[in-house]
Amino acid sequence: MDRNVVQDALMLECPIRNVLARIGDKWSLLVIFTLDRGGVMRFGELLRALPDISQKMLTVTLRTLEEDGFVVRKVFPEVPPRVEYWLAPRAQTLLPHIHALIGWAQEHMTAILDDRKAARAGR
Repeated sequence: MDRNVVQDALMLECPIRNVLARIGDKWSLLVIFTLDRGGVMRFGELLRALPDISQKMLTVTLRTLEEDGFVVRKVFPEVPPRVEYWLAPRAQTLLPHIHALIGWAQEHMTAILDDRKAARAGR
C-alpha cells in the first residue's frame, strides 16, 4: 500500500486522512509556504530557502505537490535547462488555512514548549 494514500476500514474515501497523508509530511507545507512568499522560484532558490531539506527530498516533495495539483512546474528548453515552480490555484485556496495554522502556532508555541519542558522534567 502506498504510504501517501491512507484508507480507513470504515471510510474508504476519507478525504481528511488522504489529504493529510500528502501535505502533512515534514516538507510539503513548508514548500507551499516558501512558494507563497517567493512567488515563481527555481529549484536552487527553493533549496537555498529551505536549508534543512536535501535535494532528493525537495525533488520528491515537489513531484508529490505537482501530482496533487498544488504546484505548477514549467521546464524551459534552454541549456542548461531552467525549471520554475509556483503555486497552483488549489494551493492558493489552502493558503488562508496555512496562515491560520502559523498564527495559531505563533500564539501557542511558548506554552507548548513550556509544557514539553515540564513533561520532560516530570519523567
